[in-house]
Amino acid sequence: MASFFGPSNPIPPSSFGPPKTDPLSRRNDPLTHRKVSVPGSKQESSSMEFEKLKVKEAKERKEETNKKIASQKAVSIILRREAAKAVIEYKKKKGNSKKLLPRTVLEALHERITALRWESALKVFELLQEQLWYRPNPGIYIKLIVMLGKCKEPEKAQSLFEMMVEEGCVVNQEAYTALLSAYSRSGRFHEAFSILEEMKNIPNCLPDVFTYSILIKSCLQVYDFDKVQILLSDMECLGIKANTVTYNTLIDSYGKAKRFKEMESTLVEMLRRRDCKPDVWTMNSTLRAFGGSGQIEMMEKCYEKFQSAGIEPSIKTFNILLDSYGKTENYEKMGAVMEFMQKYHFSWTIVTYNIVIDAFGRAGDLKQMEFLFRLMQSERIKPNCVTLCSLVRAYGKAGKAEKLGAVLRFIENSDVALDTVFFNCLVDAYGMMGCFTELKGVLEMMEQSGCKPDKITYRSMIKAYSVNGMTNKASELRNILASLEKAR
Repeated sequence: MASFFGPSNPIPPSSFGPPKTDPLSRRNDPLTHRKVSVPGSKQESSSMEFEKLKVKEAKERKEETNKKIASQKAVSIILRREAAKAVIEYKKKKGNSKKLLPRTVLEALHERITALRWESALKVFELLQEQLWYRPNPGIYIKLIVMLGKCKEPEKAQSLFEMMVEEGCVVNQEAYTALLSAYSRSGRFHEAFSILEEMKNIPNCLPDVFTYSILIKSCLQVYDFDKVQILLSDMECLGIKANTVTYNTLIDSYGKAKRFKEMESTLVEMLRRRDCKPDVWTMNSTLRAFGGSGQIEMMEKCYEKFQSAGIEPSIKTFNILLDSYGKTENYEKMGAVMEFMQKYHFSWTIVTYNIVIDAFGRAGDLKQMEFLFRLMQSERIKPNCVTLCSLVRAYGKAGKAEKLGAVLRFIENSDVALDTVFFNCLVDAYGMMGCFTELKGVLEMMEQSGCKPDKITYRSMIKAYSVNGMTNKASELRNILASLEKAR
């Protein structure tokens, strides 16, 4: 371990990180290559006409830009949260809300769908339907239904689906799959399976491998392996072959559930298929499964086999290797991975930094941990809650209360969104050091940040007070914990 953490170890230097883009070379400006006109000639006359035409075009462009800005402002005003409904009514009276530019409204809708701001997206969609130029578009409906599924709003997705039918849109297999996905993502499997059966009876809406893959993934997320087997049997009966996405989903989920026998048999089945080749996702899922369970030798064998099959590793692959070696305290191999990444110019992501910072923190090498924390900031990678939790755990373990104060000061000057997990780490750290004044202050910070203490918060505090012989305080917290558990 000493050689790895010493000056000679392959810790990334200041240049190791996101590649700095070279400034683009200036291109020739066409305006600098105009011919000079001679005064009093025909060339001058045509030049004057050209200038007039330019002025006219500039004026038209300006008017178009002003219209777009005005339209964007109108959308912004209409959608203002505080008085959205009142403003829309006001605009309706003025007759302006139906004359917005198509591009402006569609861009506003796309932006909200992408950001999963479903409430705002539905308001924009209502506005879209009011426009004079509006025509029902099944593609927009499907995007909205998919978004509502991701936001776990299946009832609203169902309403949009019905509206889509009422407006005369052609409802195809993609629309049904989107609705099925909305229910399955929310764990509403009864409705999802009903939609699947309905699709089987509609000629142009028959379920395909994509439909089944979505439903399989949702079942696997709740570890309902029985339903997964039913779906796989159903696919076989209908002659629907699993694709790479289906196999990757199965391999990843079996690995996370530590069902290695099923994972390996799925991988073997996939390899037997000539039309369904494993990819980097297959490799990453397999490595994560074995590495996460401490089976390092098996992980390394799989890595070699995937590489020999021509599958190139990605940054995610190296992050998995680093995490697996770090958690098993195999620092020499972890260093070798870092050296390889540096040699072949793999830029570090926030995940990479978090893994390595956590590894140094666990090993008690605070100097290298702090170096990496400064380095990630110099590379303009913003630390997140995971980063801060690693710092807090390391300082708590080392008994560095003053360093925890430095972390809190960093947070005050940043916009990092804190969560209950971070505060639980802070409670645990202060508890280990017996800093009870600071421990009490953490609860106040949680309240200010809008985070509620959970079972882990109270259990960590109870442990700290009990170890230090403060039985009355520990008893009070046990009562609070008991009432909290009853309420749930």
